[in-house]
Amino acid sequence: MRQEESTALQEGQACLGIELGSTRIKAVLIGPDHRPLASGDYGWENRYENGVWTYPLEEVWTGLQAAYAALREQVQEKYGVTLRRVKAMGFSAMMHGYLPFDREGRLLTPFRTWRNTITGPAAEELSELFSFNIPQRWSIAHLYQAMLNEEEHVKEIDFLTTLAGYVHWMLTGEKVLGVGEASGMFPIDSETGDYNAVMMAQFDERTASRNYPWKLRDILPRVLPAGAPAGVLTEAGARLLDPSGTLSAGIPVCPPEGDAGTGMAATNSVAVRTGNVSAGTSVFSMVVLEKLPARVHPEIDLVTTPTGKPVAMVHCNNCTNEINAWASVLKGFLTSLGQKPDMNQIYTSIFTTALEGEADAGGLLLYNYLSGEPVTGFAEGRPLLVRAPEGRLTYPNLMRAQLYAALATLKICNDILAEEQVRIDRMFGHGGFFKTPVAGQRILAAALRAPVSVMETAGEGGPWGMALLAAYMVNCAEGESLEDYLENKVFAGARCETVQPEAEDVEGFDAFLTRYRKGLAVEQAAVENI
Repeated sequence: MRQEESTALQEGQACLGIELGSTRIKAVLIGPDHRPLASGDYGWENRYENGVWTYPLEEVWTGLQAAYAALREQVQEKYGVTLRRVKAMGFSAMMHGYLPFDREGRLLTPFRTWRNTITGPAAEELSELFSFNIPQRWSIAHLYQAMLNEEEHVKEIDFLTTLAGYVHWMLTGEKVLGVGEASGMFPIDSETGDYNAVMMAQFDERTASRNYPWKLRDILPRVLPAGAPAGVLTEAGARLLDPSGTLSAGIPVCPPEGDAGTGMAATNSVAVRTGNVSAGTSVFSMVVLEKLPARVHPEIDLVTTPTGKPVAMVHCNNCTNEINAWASVLKGFLTSLGQKPDMNQIYTSIFTTALEGEADAGGLLLYNYLSGEPVTGFAEGRPLLVRAPEGRLTYPNLMRAQLYAALATLKICNDILAEEQVRIDRMFGHGGFFKTPVAGQRILAAALRAPVSVMETAGEGGPWGMALLAAYMVNCAEGESLEDYLENKVFAGARCETVQPEAEDVEGFDAFLTRYRKGLAVEQAAVENI
């Protein structure tokens, strides 16, 4: 088997996917059978500077180069092959945000990420104008808020893109986006697979009096579906990604996608009535719709699959960040006792012990709002642990409260979808929340009151999904849909573990959520006074 893999690498038959996530930039290389051959990563964190969550663009390239170099070294060590060429590659990243550039390609403001909750007036006004929910983190909300703020840079904008679109542009020279990623910039018309022309005209009319030297379509990336060619790696791009000079130019690059789209690909959730939950630093669920909801819901985003099908997306800013913070506390405690703790063991303990806690988490109430949470109306957050005198603060109860809190806002929104009678045949989980077997699945099943499946490939995540989209572009048969390609060529025979909701967990989560809703006033007081 190793010889076959080495041959595929030598002949340039592997495909590469790289994703810039919230805390990690990861590269994954897959073979002709779509299984991972090698990987490399780089850890990074957002910064809160001058009231804005951001990442410096210099670190984008430091991280990409480091992740690719680690992958290249692993290929050399495992297969004895110097990686010079791949069959196709693709780049994905955190969706949304604001990256405006002038005519010379200079960034006009620090990168404003999805995490920011500073566009409330713009999001509200655009949602009313379009009769379509525009979340605060969407690129169009950031752009319009900059207009409302009368920021000087707006008149100089020549190109507005996302993080994935920026990376793709620098490596290929092409100003494009995959349709799924584009749907987090501006609403998409699934019939045309392009930006909604009516809404675009409404936006231009609303802003005409400001006399900017551009129309909206002039500055947005061109939209492409999965499978479409999106340029090739240029000579300058090859050197930017691989300063060693080993990587060849001319490699086909597929349309850049967001982490939502790659999550759908990685979980085979691109067909109608399938869904997935990606749970890590943030948490979001995606359900591919048979039809659009009857009403506009501010808690529900309408985006698309990588092929342009409508998707109900529930996005919550906060998920595992508080679990991570407590894991660090536990590490410090064990270190103070002279032990050498293993973080993987700590996380396993947190998740497995949570299942030993009382069903309602012993009356504990926990908010994991490190940043704002628009779903529940918070522009800022304060992590908070509260209990009444009769609350039972034990390690199992605290950890169960942690897991409930990580999914509480997701549950609030998915209850709305249930009221809209959205039907789901398959729901898959992926991301760090599901790394420990059973625990994360069981809590999510209780939240959604539905079975939750995790495939053997769930740990591969978005970078693997991006590599699959690259492979689809160069390997699919004429007329073969992405749905059929994934179902028949990638996931056929894949092992899958499914957990059914347990009545005691459902009742316990409901009891926790009742406290959670009542206690939002406490969280608001913390924001106002701390």
